[in-house]
Amino acid sequence: MSNNNNQFPQWEVFIQEKSGSPFEHAGSVHATDKKMALQNARDIYTRRLEGRALWVVMTDNIASTTRDDEEEFFDPAEDKIYRTPNFYKMPAGTTNL
Repeated sequence: MSNNNNQFPQWEVFIQEKSGSPFEHAGSVHATDKKMALQNARDIYTRRLEGRALWVVMTDNIASTTRDDEEEFFDPAEDKIYRTPNFYKMPAGTTNL
């Protein structure tokens, strides 16, 4: 991978605060490979024991939608009532759902 600015490839860092909790985006690091990316992420984002586990993903490997995709990709779901349980009536006496 080549960068015009002569920096190492960029990696996105995700941290899990405690076992079982979701991973959340923490920021980015530059590194030559995944081992270096993990070490850099640890050194930068978990200096004060902020995390339990780390993920690093090369920024170029992340696919995302754009503003131009919005209408086509997220078309209105008003005609798709099956996507929400609004039509469902809860049985009397149901608790803990």
